[in-house]
Amino acid sequence: MSVALVLVSHSTRLADGVAELTAEMAPDVVVRCAAGDVDGGLGTSLERVQEALDAALAGAASAVVLADLGSAVLTVESALEIDPDLTRRVRLVSAPFVEGAVAAAVTAQQGAGLDGVVAAAEDAARSIGPEPVYELVESSGAEGPPVAATGTQGEVVPEPGAPSSGAADEVSAVVEIRNPLGLHARPAAVVARSVADLGVPVTVEGADAASVLALMSLGTTAGQRVTVTARGEGADTAVALVTGLIEGGFGEA
Repeated sequence: MSVALVLVSHSTRLADGVAELTAEMAPDVVVRCAAGDVDGGLGTSLERVQEALDAALAGAASAVVLADLGSAVLTVESALEIDPDLTRRVRLVSAPFVEGAVAAAVTAQQGAGLDGVVAAAEDAARSIGPEPVYELVESSGAEGPPVAATGTQGEVVPEPGAPSSGAADEVSAVVEIRNPLGLHARPAAVVARSVADLGVPVTVEGADAASVLALMSLGTTAGQRVTVTARGEGADTAVALVTGLIEGGFGEA
């Protein structure tokens, strides 16, 4: 892969846990950890950061670095100051440590370049909690201003798996979640990677299906029905692919 991930943490167990999580969802991305002080205790080490950067860049064209706390950030900045050539290939991002690492790794797995991976990591805080969409509807009965209602109220839901048409270039279908834990980390990553490869805009319950964090934020569970929608050329194929993945239960059903 062209972009590697370096995790700088005060705790080796924290860094190793996040690395394990990202490896599950982005198996081809190079991930290196620089965690703990020189004795392995809580803290950070300039030497370990330098070694992790060298190891990451040995297997990738560039690297994105996430640090858990302020002093870890300072340690990374020191490493970049010592070797200015690193700044051409390394970016230290300001992002939540876990969510940012997941977003960066999945985006790198999808083949994005350095700028795209950086943007995904920095956008992680917003991606994990999408805001609900509201529309104004006329109130009935007593006089008063229009009231806000969610866009899902009054929506006609087709039978599971049956495609339906909205706009001229839109295709949607309802599918039932079959795996016990819903679209948790691994299934969400499978869907996100598949959608990214298609290049077709797809949503699941309004969440961007190419974003693993957006899918995870839905909090889906077994037995829940979700609407998969795609737009544009190839929408039929995209909806069929995503509904097929969900119906298959990701090997967990």
